[in-house]
Amino acid sequence: MTVMFERVALIGLGLIGSSLSHVMRRERLAHHIAGHARSAATLEKAGELGLADSLHSTAAGAVTNADLVILCVPVGALGAVAQEIGAMLKPGAIVTDVGSVKAAVIRDVAPHMPPGVHFIPGHPIAGTEQSGPASGFAELFQNRWCILTPLPDSDPLAVRTLEDFWRACGSNVEMMSAEHHDLVLAITSHLPHLIAYNTVATAADLEKVTNSEVIKYSAGGFRDFTRIAASDPVMWRDVFLNNRDAVLEMLGRFSEDLSALQRAIRWGDGDSLYALFDRARSIRKSIIAAGQETPLPNFGRNQKPEG
Repeated sequence: MTVMFERVALIGLGLIGSSLSHVMRRERLAHHIAGHARSAATLEKAGELGLADSLHSTAAGAVTNADLVILCVPVGALGAVAQEIGAMLKPGAIVTDVGSVKAAVIRDVAPHMPPGVHFIPGHPIAGTEQSGPASGFAELFQNRWCILTPLPDSDPLAVRTLEDFWRACGSNVEMMSAEHHDLVLAITSHLPHLIAYNTVATAADLEKVTNSEVIKYSAGGFRDFTRIAASDPVMWRDVFLNNRDAVLEMLGRFSEDLSALQRAIRWGDGDSLYALFDRARSIRKSIIAAGQETPLPNFGRNQKPEG
């Protein structure tokens, strides 16, 4: 793979930032990777792992002379970061992000982008429940979708360059509006996380079931909820606060469907229950057929604890 960028700045060195570092090094996509994290401990760990050629205590220092800037911080922090780096961005630089919300990111970041800088919001739909600089791996984006939401006046060449970058990282790339992205992700990602967090919290709050019993007798479904609920709480707090309209709309639809399910159970309507479960099962098969999941038992995870 030909080097695409002379200097890439990673602002944030958690799961996504560190995974980008690994895949850029593997594919030789950048001559120089500059990294920034607010935490001194994160910077120290990033240095130990060799995640960047230069590490910077300020975001402004990291983006100096960068051809590509990737903002890998929680969406609630993007406005402040954009304000800090705006004056240091060189003309022609591409600035993108990896946030799970797009309309709010455009609202907070775009006003701080100087003329001649290409701001193209993005969202790689890839992740695990792990976080931190040691959680990244080069294969994270392989055969996963990355959605780009260019602005109406985005430069076509810059958009194609960013698309080529994500494809070089292993991703499939789709274009859509920020508003449509936020609606789609509200149902495919945000609502499931909200349900998982709430289910785990409900189980923990049950007075007649002890925490030890919840842990000891956890079935597969509950264990998968706890895996989702182990995700970064700061990131998900910011997602819900910045995509509230779409999430509330999907939550309303979900509540209506849940009420119908409740009635079916109450009145012993087995036909309705079967129809719902069969329809939902077909969605699972479609996800596997699309290559976005594995049919292996236990979702392809190791059957034995890692030791």
